[in-house]
Amino acid sequence: MTIQLDDKAIHDLHYNEIKQVLKDEPFAAFLGMKLTNLGPGTAEAELVPDDRMLNAHGTVHGAIIFSLADYVFAAASNSYGKTAVGVTTNVNFISAGKRGRTLTAKAKEIKKNHKLAWYKINVQSENELIATMEAMVYRKSHYFVKQDK
Repeated sequence: MTIQLDDKAIHDLHYNEIKQVLKDEPFAAFLGMKLTNLGPGTAEAELVPDDRMLNAHGTVHGAIIFSLADYVFAAASNSYGKTAVGVTTNVNFISAGKRGRTLTAKAKEIKKNHKLAWYKINVQSENELIATMEAMVYRKSHYFVKQDK
């Protein structure tokens, strides 16, 4: 007899494996992003922007800010060990990020069901709100952690 575990139980049971998969995300590693917190439906990460991440005006490029927000969105939505893929995002850039000043992104699950989930993401630097993102994922039926443990 197989027992069906709920999402939080799967997160708790497979936490180390899930976190390692999400920490090893190649693009995040390429940019130097660090996953600092992972909970059921939540994630936090940080990045210290360097000269390569600036735009023509000397501030952090919007693509870098988006990438950090997208990384915590991916981590939060995949935190249950179930494959989730982005469907939509809406980003609001509020203030400029600065070279060398740590950007911190936090994602929080707003609602989820069997197939969809919605998230709110904030990116801050030194307690200043830099950007917000609202995002939705499609939750596939595939788990990237084994279910027979």
